[in-house]
Amino acid sequence: MNYFSSLNPLAFTNALPGNIAQGLIWGIMALGVYITFRLLDFADLTVDGSFATGGAVTVMMTVKGYNIWVALLCACIAGLLAGLCTGLLHTKLGIPPILAGILTQIALYSINLNIMDRHANQALSVDKYSLILSSRNLTSAIVIGLLFAAVLIIVLYWYFGTEQGSAIRATGCNPAMSRAQGINIDNMKLIGLSISNAIVALSGGLLAQYSGFADVNMGRGGIVIGLAAVIIGEVLGDAILGKRMDFKGRLIFVVIGGIIYYIVIGIVLWLKMPSDDLKLFTAIIVAIFLAVPYLKGKSKSSFAKAGKRAAAMLAGRSATAYGDVDAKNKEEK
Repeated sequence: MNYFSSLNPLAFTNALPGNIAQGLIWGIMALGVYITFRLLDFADLTVDGSFATGGAVTVMMTVKGYNIWVALLCACIAGLLAGLCTGLLHTKLGIPPILAGILTQIALYSINLNIMDRHANQALSVDKYSLILSSRNLTSAIVIGLLFAAVLIIVLYWYFGTEQGSAIRATGCNPAMSRAQGINIDNMKLIGLSISNAIVALSGGLLAQYSGFADVNMGRGGIVIGLAAVIIGEVLGDAILGKRMDFKGRLIFVVIGGIIYYIVIGIVLWLKMPSDDLKLFTAIIVAIFLAVPYLKGKSKSSFAKAGKRAAAMLAGRSATAYGDVDAKNKEEK
């Protein structure tokens, strides 16, 4: 009883806008993860490194006097180059996707340290620099996060409806058939990975502004958060829209998944769970949402249910047959 009485609903309500703002930023990152994870069917672990790269480039260029929009653009270019590096390791050197991503991620750790002048973290004060968003004004941060997410969704929806975008989707869906149709699948992978990590780096730059610093480890575990947002969004979207869930809906629900994920994390912290176990809770949340579609599909197509349906049909036919025989006997009598 003492535990439940110590929980203050007002504290959770006050923390909710911050959770939503961070969820939007990570939801933008999840859009990049969605491109590789779902569209390209490429297990890209570059994300943990390129996210920190985006934050490091944004902070250091802003500190050195560059306009914040120019800094964000350069962060996107840096992320694009990171994704391109992973793609080249995979397509030109034949390194498996997971290992290619790990190699780039490891290299980015040292690169990010060099970007930040050999410091593990660099501060970015909202009092000294003109930033796009900050945790000091949560309402503005939420609105700006929504605008960034909306623009990205519109651009991605348009782009992946073009000939090149459709070729990228076809490459992830069926590489052999795409190659047979004359699509250069290596180039499509390079483009997809570059776009994905550019979006991830943009998200890192936004989070660095929101938090007021860039850290070399700020992207650690980012791929798990991105996957959580993608899976949560897909499960929720399928539950709400069902067969009406189209590509545009999936992009929207990926961002919503990021918001829900951070709200769940906020609930976990509000319940006074140990903060050291936050990664454990994250893994459990992702595992649950990954298991939901599988268990749901299994329940619909299980052999046990099929057997029960068959038995019910046979029983119905038998009852009908016996009824016909009884009726015939009565007529004869």
